[in-house]
Amino acid sequence: MATGTVPASFAGLKNRDHHGLGFAKSPEFVKVSSVQRVKFHRTKVNVIRNSQDPGSETAQLEPASERRPLLVPRQKYCESMHKTVRRKTRTVMVGNVALGSEHPIRIQTMTTTDTKDVAATVEQVMRIADQGADIVRITVQGKKEADACFEIKNSLVQKNYNIPLVADIHFAPPIALRVSECFDKIRVNPGNFADRRAQFETLEYTEDDYQKELEHIEQVFTPLVEKCKKYGRAMRIGTNHGSLSDRIMSYYGDSPRGMVESAFEYARICQKLDFHNFVFSMKASNPVIMVQAYRLLVAEMNVLGWDYPLHLGVTEAGEGEDGRMKSAIGIGTLLMDGLGDTIRVSLTEAPEEEIDPCRRLANLGMKAAELQQGEPFEEKNRRYFDFQRRTGQLPVQKEGDEVDYRGVLHRDGSVLMSVSLDQLKAPELLYKSLAAKLVIGMPFKDLATVDSILLRELPPADDKDGRLALKRLIDVSMGVITPLSEQLTKPLPYAMVLVTLKELSSGAHKLLPEGTRLVVSVRGDESQEELEILKGVDAMMILHNLPYAEKKISRVHAARRLFEYLSENSLDFPVIHHIEFPSKIHRDDLVIGAGTNAGSLLVDGLGDGILLEAPDQDFEFLRNTSFNLLQGCRMRNTKTEYVSCPSCGRTLFDLQEISAQIREKTSHLPGVSIAIMGCIVNGPGEMADADFGYVGGAPGKIDLYVGKTVVKRGIAMEHATDALIQLIKDHDRWVDPPSEE
Repeated sequence: MATGTVPASFAGLKNRDHHGLGFAKSPEFVKVSSVQRVKFHRTKVNVIRNSQDPGSETAQLEPASERRPLLVPRQKYCESMHKTVRRKTRTVMVGNVALGSEHPIRIQTMTTTDTKDVAATVEQVMRIADQGADIVRITVQGKKEADACFEIKNSLVQKNYNIPLVADIHFAPPIALRVSECFDKIRVNPGNFADRRAQFETLEYTEDDYQKELEHIEQVFTPLVEKCKKYGRAMRIGTNHGSLSDRIMSYYGDSPRGMVESAFEYARICQKLDFHNFVFSMKASNPVIMVQAYRLLVAEMNVLGWDYPLHLGVTEAGEGEDGRMKSAIGIGTLLMDGLGDTIRVSLTEAPEEEIDPCRRLANLGMKAAELQQGEPFEEKNRRYFDFQRRTGQLPVQKEGDEVDYRGVLHRDGSVLMSVSLDQLKAPELLYKSLAAKLVIGMPFKDLATVDSILLRELPPADDKDGRLALKRLIDVSMGVITPLSEQLTKPLPYAMVLVTLKELSSGAHKLLPEGTRLVVSVRGDESQEELEILKGVDAMMILHNLPYAEKKISRVHAARRLFEYLSENSLDFPVIHHIEFPSKIHRDDLVIGAGTNAGSLLVDGLGDGILLEAPDQDFEFLRNTSFNLLQGCRMRNTKTEYVSCPSCGRTLFDLQEISAQIREKTSHLPGVSIAIMGCIVNGPGEMADADFGYVGGAPGKIDLYVGKTVVKRGIAMEHATDALIQLIKDHDRWVDPPSEE
């Protein structure tokens, strides 16, 4: 009999499925036989059955973390915890393109033209294909659009473009049936394919009511599955965090668990009908939620013995560096775990502009899988299903301290920057570049001021101006870090000294005056014996720094090993992710590399800040990238947060132009989140993460939201931005832009 298990300490399990519930106690687990849904205390959870793999019929569940009600599989969500190994999947054919672990990571995007405009759509698909995309998605919202799809497909074939086309379907099962006759793949959204649009109501279901809902889904969905089988089409069961049904949210909550269960309802129907040419996706605008949902999906698929490929994406990521950073954090994290077979970087830009960053991310994932010499370690402390931040011990004042060290790190995440001797020659420009406020030429820390600086070379002792500039920074609690050799030869009062483990073991640091604050640089792949020296060191922080060109072990896994060592030995040093990029690195590679290599750790709560170095990159760009990374990981909020959709054929206004207008007038509101949505498909739900929403309601008309609630409808577009600003003011969230100094 297929079974699931939960820890025996969990009392009060109640069954919703009355078919053969049985309890059998063991020292560690209560075994729950043939049950899908149970109640734990007052919280409804899902117990997983494995009906596919007779060799592993017991799915061991445990709380995601201490005192949390979410039960998750003990089975791991990835192939290896100490190196990147691509998850083994079946091959799914999308037209002539194969998806799966035996094939390259495929890249794709979505058209933004009106689908009824056949010529414009064909031209855009051709441009996308010429840029190197493997797959293109097109929105199909009605019968006219579905009819146009036949012309689009035929026109492309006549022009020798055989790129697979995907129909994006919401709310319209008959349209999906129609377009499956010509397109290669159908994307269905489980939140609205058979269910009505969410009203965000909490619903109560009897057992019969719930079963009737599932029967209704099967009745609506089955014809499409059978047609896809008939024509050899592929399918994506694509859950969006923003468009879960009221039924799912009432039962599982607006959560990663709900996202997974929503998709599984449809996948079970596919399996029942012996249709397996499909992939999953779990998209959200919040990279942390997105990562958790995909990991939970894979862990539960592992329990069930399912091997379906994954389509990765952060939805509504935005534009420019913000959009690239959010996508790198979400997609890059999963690629480092070996998850993902096709990806899309959703940007509020022309779809052709998505291909290059998408390719860079895919290359990063493929390259990571080539590093096969990871250092094995047992991972016990990382919480990869629910976010819990490991907070390092912030600096405290000690008796005899003559300066305030408490500001050298920030509680919500720190930004450190590398400063050169040349920059010290123009102190006021340096202060401004560190985003400090100036009052009569004196620096003061502000909301988004750099917390500490790394000075690899100290000014000579007789350089009074350079040393005065550093003293003024130290006086406002900005940390100044310098290498041991520099501090021993040209000592700077109150500087923090950077040392390696080798220097600590040699005792060279003992030549420093008593009370000198230490910063320790660690690779993460050192032997246990080498790391032991950390137990006897009173360090302000650790800089995790593995060379960017390292060929043997990935930075992400080396850092996880380091954090595991620190946790196992109760060492609570703050850890700063220190990445030294090579010269002439492309800006997109820097953003994507930082988002992937540091963001994948920060989304797991591992790390207290970031230090990015790139010899020929603009200082302000590096600073902004660092703060964007922290904000994208839901840590330190220093500017307005935007949830901005990438546009598609449903979009009811020029999204790029309107987004730029809104950003220009509102970008100075840290702590405020604004959603800019072209239409209502993912609108209210995706805006759960936003305070205010600007949503296309009809051609030329805008609806304004506060949270998930529409408060003003049908505003003429020319007045809508001003109305949004007034709405922010009405809720006391507005401040006037700072005046130029």
